[in-house]
Amino acid sequence: MSSIPLEKSVMPERDLSGGEAEGSVRTARRAQRRYPLSLWLAWIVLGIAVLWAIAPELFTAYSGTEGIAGAQRLAPGGEHWLGTDPLGRDLYARIVYGASHTLSAALVAVALGLVVGTSLGLVAGALGGIVDDVVMRLVDVLLSIPGLLLSLSVIILLGFGTVNAALAVGISSVANFARLARSEVLRVRHSDYVEAAYGSGGHFWAVLWRHILPNSLTSVIAFSALQFGNAILAIATLSFLGYGTPPPTPEWGLLIAEGRNYISTAWWLTTFPGLMVVAVVLAATRISHALGSARR
Repeated sequence: MSSIPLEKSVMPERDLSGGEAEGSVRTARRAQRRYPLSLWLAWIVLGIAVLWAIAPELFTAYSGTEGIAGAQRLAPGGEHWLGTDPLGRDLYARIVYGASHTLSAALVAVALGLVVGTSLGLVAGALGGIVDDVVMRLVDVLLSIPGLLLSLSVIILLGFGTVNAALAVGISSVANFARLARSEVLRVRHSDYVEAAYGSGGHFWAVLWRHILPNSLTSVIAFSALQFGNAILAIATLSFLGYGTPPPTPEWGLLIAEGRNYISTAWWLTTFPGLMVVAVVLAATRISHALGSARR
């Protein structure tokens, strides 16, 4: 007699938990299928930009620096898809060739911030104590300075140019990477498998390299995709202000700057390079959000 009410009290709990589990699975699947088209578009846009940077001569027959006689400021048409600039240079060709300068500079900036910032955050989070205090106070100082102002200060010290602009943007992103890496290291450091590794006689640096670092990089890598878009914006801004790539080298920010004097008569000179910057930045942001959602 006592077993019957016990079964009645247990069975509904099992059904409820099963229903909740199935509901959570369905919710997760709907979340994964929610924006498939935007993610595909993001990969396509970023892939095209990367292909332009790797082999621009495969996508256009025109030069990125040499003009065509009698083709000054032609509107977009069949021969020149995006029009020409005041010197007769094909704008589409300049955007294609400019991808190598903009994307390579952004890649260098992200790589610098990733390596230096992650190293600082890893050391600060793993060692703690005075090392953590010193590193994080340095990070707080860097974060208190606006990124563009810090980049301008660094590039003035180093000099103008694409490489120096990339280094300036990379230095300005070190603090963000360091703070994120430190928080991830603190989260992973107290995990059960890390404690088990220490308990089995693992050396501090071995555990740090084999267990803590690999399990702390997921969020950092997702943030790198977001920072890649921010680096493109920063480098384009520096070039627009005249601190980046010098003319006649095609660079997206420089193309926008060169066309601003003709915006009323040749709108395409600023519109199409600006749209390209926006498209690539949005694509990198979308991919970053997808990587972050996959982690969760």
